Amino acid sequence: MHIHILGICGTFMGGLAALAREAGHRVTGCDAGVYPPMSDQLRALGIELIEGYTPDQLDLKPDLFVIGNVVSRGNPLMEAILNAGLPYTSGPQWLSENVLRGRHVLAVAGTHGKTTTTSMLTWILEHAGLQPGFLVGGVPQNFGVSARLGELDEGKRPVPGHPFVIEADEYDTAFFDKRSKFVHYQARTAVLNNLEFDHADIFADLAAIETQFHHLVRTVPGQGRLVVNAREDSLQRVLDRGCWSDVVRFGVRGDVPGFRARGEPHAFDVLKAAVLVGRVEWPLMGEHNQMNALAAIAAAEHVGVSPQVACEALGLFANVKRRLELRGEVKGITVYDDFAHHPTAIRTTLDGLRRRISPDQRIIAVFEPRSNTMKLGTMKALLPWSLEEADLSFCHSGGLGWDAAEALAPMGDRAIVVDNIEALVSKVVKAAKAGDQILCMSNGGFGGIHDKLLKALCP
Repeated sequence: MHIHILGICGTFMGGLAALAREAGHRVTGCDAGVYPPMSDQLRALGIELIEGYTPDQLDLKPDLFVIGNVVSRGNPLMEAILNAGLPYTSGPQWLSENVLRGRHVLAVAGTHGKTTTTSMLTWILEHAGLQPGFLVGGVPQNFGVSARLGELDEGKRPVPGHPFVIEADEYDTAFFDKRSKFVHYQARTAVLNNLEFDHADIFADLAAIETQFHHLVRTVPGQGRLVVNAREDSLQRVLDRGCWSDVVRFGVRGDVPGFRARGEPHAFDVLKAAVLVGRVEWPLMGEHNQMNALAAIAAAEHVGVSPQVACEALGLFANVKRRLELRGEVKGITVYDDFAHHPTAIRTTLDGLRRRISPDQRIIAVFEPRSNTMKLGTMKALLPWSLEEADLSFCHSGGLGWDAAEALAPMGDRAIVVDNIEALVSKVVKAAKAGDQILCMSNGGFGGIHDKLLKALCP
């Protein structure tokens, strides 16, 4: 069939487009800004991309319009679709009906670490020879693509019961379906990685998000498995509302049943019910990645991969792009790129970097509050706490509706606020010296600041 995707350049919808194309459908799509890297990936797959949401796209006469959650009422193309009475569905619904049905779906949910943990789990299954399908909200470097169907039968259809790993987002599905995306996925294995308040643009408080996570729990069958972070009170509250599946916990302490780590985040033993079951040695930093690894190991066990094999796989894991990704080094100054945009993610990323560098090296944090939640200023009071491990912090304040300087005032002269990229680059370069680690954090392109810094640092 021919499907036309509205909002195709988002990571989820772009991955969906790649899956549809692999399945043999004709795929076209549009977005308000047809932008890389997704636009480059899609064009390489032969997918026609259209700039904007013009009503004349009805002339393409697709069999179905697939609507991304970036689209709202008033969108000119959406209004034309509604007026013409043409068939449409949401991305998660299309995925559920055309890709996931009959598969063993392993869904990774949580406020933080979804992309990384999904990539770890996918790689573990790949290393074990299971050839999983997957859809990740990023580009796992072990695969180089964000989505694939996995093993197919002779008719090019997904094999029933075959594993499919998916990043399970709690954000809403579409303007006409306000349920979280993950309730569509019919997960048989669900990872509940962590749960904090986020997405202040659609959720009133943490309790509202806990309700959505409980909806996910309700969709997991009795023979399924819930892999749950043992350190999160919010997740326990979710389970207290009702639980009908096997629960395996990770991050446990002492001899409590479940998975735990013993050792530093870059080299640690994995124990299950106090019994040594494997060891992970890898270049990743931070306790958060250690916890992500435990979650992936516990989930992989549910499809028959032993913890020992999972640990071996993680030793060969190449992290997702934009997760403490080294962008370059000039005159002894190192520049990293990271997706961190929630205060907790900023803090854990900085902590991970701090653990790996020498005591005499400085960390310069360069960040922009770009997510919808951060733009609203909902978490501005947490920023000084999130930046404690940085020796010097630079905040890009352009486009904010709140006073970043006031929010960062408790940090004194350790925090500098700048409202445009060029001035920001200039100030960072002026402050940097040999040995410094510059960590740029944003969930967007950040105006290409990484390359601008490296270029400006060149002699």
